[in-house]
Order: sequence, then structure tokens, then C-alpha cells
Amino acid sequence: MLRRQMIAALMAAFPGLALAQGQPPAPPAWAQGRPAEMATSPLAPHPPRLTVTPPDRIPVSSLRVPEGFQVELWAHGLPGARVMVRGPNGTIFVGTRGIGRVYAVRDTGAERQVSTLLQGLTQPSGLAMRNGALYVSAINRMLRIDNVEQNLANPQPVDMTAAFNLPEAPHHGWTHIQFGPDGRLYVPRGVPCNICDTDGERYALIASFNPDGSDRRIEARGVRNSVGFDFHPTTGQLWFSNHARDWAGNDMPNDTLHVNIRRGEHHGFPWCHGGFQDPAVNGRLCNEFPPPAMLLGPHVAPIGTHFYTGTAFPERYRNALFIALRGSWNRPRLSGFEVIVVRDEGGRLVKEPFLTGLRDDANQRFTGRPAGLLTMPDGALLISDEDNGAIYRVTARR
Repeated sequence: MLRRQMIAALMAAFPGLALAQGQPPAPPAWAQGRPAEMATSPLAPHPPRLTVTPPDRIPVSSLRVPEGFQVELWAHGLPGARVMVRGPNGTIFVGTRGIGRVYAVRDTGAERQVSTLLQGLTQPSGLAMRNGALYVSAINRMLRIDNVEQNLANPQPVDMTAAFNLPEAPHHGWTHIQFGPDGRLYVPRGVPCNICDTDGERYALIASFNPDGSDRRIEARGVRNSVGFDFHPTTGQLWFSNHARDWAGNDMPNDTLHVNIRRGEHHGFPWCHGGFQDPAVNGRLCNEFPPPAMLLGPHVAPIGTHFYTGTAFPERYRNALFIALRGSWNRPRLSGFEVIVVRDEGGRLVKEPFLTGLRDDANQRFTGRPAGLLTMPDGALLISDEDNGAIYRVTARR
């Protein structure tokens, strides 16, 4: 009796409590847009592995690269490893998402030493280097660490959050950042939903800033969720990959690759996903927007998008675009979980696999998730594996 009286008193004092108790919990953000007939679908994002994978359990022997190349385990012990950038003195900095860390990897010649530079951040997946300073983008913060390689043991971040004034919505708020050839810092911001009509001045775009966070400029619009981009080594044009919506079919829409020809160009979201006219959104048509440069496949989740700028690979790979396909969750049969290369053959873009072996089609399982890409001064290509917390090194045989 006393318990019922206490509950009644609480509901009288807080009428919203009764309403909240009677309502089902809101679905997770990734389930937004899921059709009612798929309410019991087992499809859901793969939980990340946030513990250290011992070297003997990292599937290096299963990896496959084209003839004339070789791949080796270069570093391990970096749970959640994603984007990589290199400091002037050779330190490799590695961002993450769920584990909230930024790592520093130093190559002593005999081994790679891994340390944690920062921790406790909210999905710090965006890193960029400028004049010895490391910029770190977390969902709700933008930090700068000056002279970072001289302060690995005691970094003193400068908080630039207020200057950049980025949205704080967590869904699709993790991001890749990079300085462009114009010296500006490019920062995408995905939509805080699966499919919705959102504020196009804050979301679904790629913006650029002066290094101090001033003079914000929108470079590309209608970009649902870009987690990887780069600038063409000769033209300077912005090339970016983009994630299409979920829950629209197993084989549609495609994730895409785009070239931003003009500042402020609109690439179609929310109406269009790489030629797929979204039936859930009325309004504009796909033919009103520039088509993507390439369709990458349904739900493949492109992340690292990186022009190879070295000279150690054969000529056909010079200035080629490598894309890490982290892999699908929103279709029954797996897609992605590999690195592809996009090359220009006489004015026509072609794509082909470059690093495979992480997707087991026969058993429908995966053993790794490629994420970040980085060209080293010696021409080697580093590839991070988020699921195994590892970095692979690909070289051309001589």
C-alpha cells in the first residue's frame, strides 16, 4: 500500500513520469527509418572490438594483395584504430571512435612503440597535422596540440571548440578532417539521422575553416555522411566518399565517390543517393544533382579515402585513389571489408580490389575492418584495421 501511495505521489508531482513509463523506449539512431515489417530484423551494427588483439590472432596470413606486392603486420595494440596522420619527425598518430583514444606510434627501427596520447574523448576519429601541431576532432570538441612530437608524454591541448562551433549531435558526428592545399581545415558533418530533412547549414555538408576556426565556408552540400576525403595531387580537387542511407534494400542504394567541382555544390541528400531516388522524401529529383564519380557498392561503408602520393608502387598506382571499405551491416550478405583502388584509365575511372582476405563469403563472417590509409615517405602504404587494432604495411617487391 505504501509503495503504491509513493508512486502515485511521484506521478502527481511529475506528470511527465507517467507518460514516459507508458511509452516504449525510442529506437537507437541506427534503426531510424527501419520499415515496420522489419521490426524484428536481426540486422544491426557490428559491435566494435575494444580490447587488444594478440599478434598471433591478427589474420595477416589471410590477407591478399596484387601480384608484386607484399603485406606485413607493422603495428598492433591499438584497439579501434582508424585515421592515421604522420608528424614531421615520423610519429604516426591514430584516431579512434568508441574507445575514445588517440594513439602515438614511434618506429625505433627494430619495433613500433605504441602509447596513448589522449583518452576519455568522445569518438576522436578526426586528426590533422599542421606545422607540427596535431588537430583532434571529437564529436563535441576540437583540440590542437602544439609541438606534439616534443610533448608525447605530457600533451597540453588547446581547446578550440568555441571557435569552430561544430554541431554536437552524436549520430554521424564522428568525422575525418584534413588540411587542403589552400591551407584551410576541411571538416565534414554527417546528418544526425538515417534519413530526414535536416538543417542544411549545419549538417549534410563539408565545411572549411581557417586554422583558428574562423571564416567558416561550406564547400559541399547534400553529403549524407562522408568519413573520408582527399585532394587530387595534381588538380587539388576535393574527392570524397559518402555513405548512403540504410533500410532501403539489400542492394540499394550504393555508397558513392564524388568530385566536388564547384564550391557549395549540392550532391543530393536527402532526395537522392547516387542515382537512387529516395521514396521516403518528396521534392527534388536526382537529375538535378551532379552524378557521383563512381558507385562503390551497397552498404560497403567507405572510410579512408586517400590518394597514393609515393613513387615506390608501379606507375599505374601513381596518384590512384585508395578507399578502405569498412564493411556492411545493413544487408544479410556481407559487402566491403576490403581496400579497393580507383584508377584513371584514359579518362575513365575503374576500380579493382587491392587488399582482400578479411571477408569470408562462405561463412558470412569477417576477420577485420580496414579503416585508415597513409602513404609513408618510403612509398609504403599503411592500412589500419579497426577491428584488430592493427596497422598493416603494404610494399612493392623489388
